[in-house]
Amino acid sequence: MTRFGVMRHLRLLEQAGLVVTRRKGREKLHYLNPMPIRLVHDRWVGKYRAPFAEALANLKSRLEGTMADSQVYELLIHTTPEKLWDALTNGEVTKQYFFGETMVSDWKKGSSWHSVGASGSRDVEGTVLEAVPPRRLVVTWQVLYDPELRDEHSRVTYEIEKRGPVCKLTVLHELAHAPKTAKHVANGWGVVLAGLKTLLETGRPMPMPEPV
Repeated sequence: MTRFGVMRHLRLLEQAGLVVTRRKGREKLHYLNPMPIRLVHDRWVGKYRAPFAEALANLKSRLEGTMADSQVYELLIHTTPEKLWDALTNGEVTKQYFFGETMVSDWKKGSSWHSVGASGSRDVEGTVLEAVPPRRLVVTWQVLYDPELRDEHSRVTYEIEKRGPVCKLTVLHELAHAPKTAKHVANGWGVVLAGLKTLLETGRPMPMPEPV
């Protein structure tokens, strides 16, 4: 394919929401946005077809390998920026979609934050690097529940953009120095964000998908 042919196809994928672009200096980086596919999977894919979806997810991980030093998720939610911000930072809300975990922090720059799982112990913790409610939240991320991941540190950015009656939520998980964490959280983010969208749009938590 020619360079212009590639650019045209990438532009179409971006318009369809399947590719997210971010600029880094003079470079324009393209990331696969798994959220639209994940939402279709959760709504329509039966448990007998789930293994095929899992195979495609594994193919993505193998092809990207160590190049996938960032994971980008983008989705539209029928809500307001204030309600979306509250859903990201209010522990009473986060425990309804974030694997039953409660987020704890005052969400001010320099403050620490952590999530508490069903067992009552800390599962993830970090520091608030930036907090501009209800538009942008940046935190460091360290997994505690798996000993193999405790030495790795990454960063998560939440960006909220009002688009008329809906909000566009973009989640960027930067994992350049956390390769084991990258493989561990890839599928988890899709479930978490699908649950967040369902909760805000219906008022009810999303049932957990059946294990394959």
